[in-house]
Amino acid sequence: MTLPPEPPLPPPEKLGTPPATPSILSGVGSVLRELIETLALTLIIFLLIRFAVQNFRIEGYSMEPNFHDGQFLIVNKLVYLLHPPERGDVIVFIPPTNTSRDFIKRVIGLPGDRIEITNGRVYVNGALLDEPYPLNPGTYSAGPVTVPPGEYFVLGDNRNNSSDSHSWGSVPAKDIIGKAWVSYWPPQLMGLIPSYSYAAAK
Repeated sequence: MTLPPEPPLPPPEKLGTPPATPSILSGVGSVLRELIETLALTLIIFLLIRFAVQNFRIEGYSMEPNFHDGQFLIVNKLVYLLHPPERGDVIVFIPPTNTSRDFIKRVIGLPGDRIEITNGRVYVNGALLDEPYPLNPGTYSAGPVTVPPGEYFVLGDNRNNSSDSHSWGSVPAKDIIGKAWVSYWPPQLMGLIPSYSYAAAK
């Protein structure tokens, strides 16, 4: 008995070819692309945070008894894009006398206010300023002065030991960095900074 002939083998080009293995270069390129995207996103987030807030270390004793030498704060840099500084706010700014370091003081006079200090008592537009926050009162006299448009009269809370508007004048709004917002070091002082913006002289 004659067996039927075996079917011919398919030509070589018809045989299945093994799948191509991804090249090492394409894998490296993928990892590199993901790394660049991650770094770019991290940089964007960092810049957004720096635009919104800034840390600040207090140097000196001009804001005692409320703020202390070596204390670290977070400064809100966006708040004054929404509304101008208010009386009673604690602000961080570039002082006109020393642009190499930032100062922290309390807003006392708004643009157009008439400020006079008599034996440490502060008068705004002829009325004694209500200052409900803890304070080391001064003993000096200054003024009267009228706060120019777009500027703010600031004083330290430790009045006799503060370089502020009573000695070098008011602060232009453009030099204000932001409002003191949160204390984060030392741990016992952690928390939101009390707001006394309602303490306004009419």
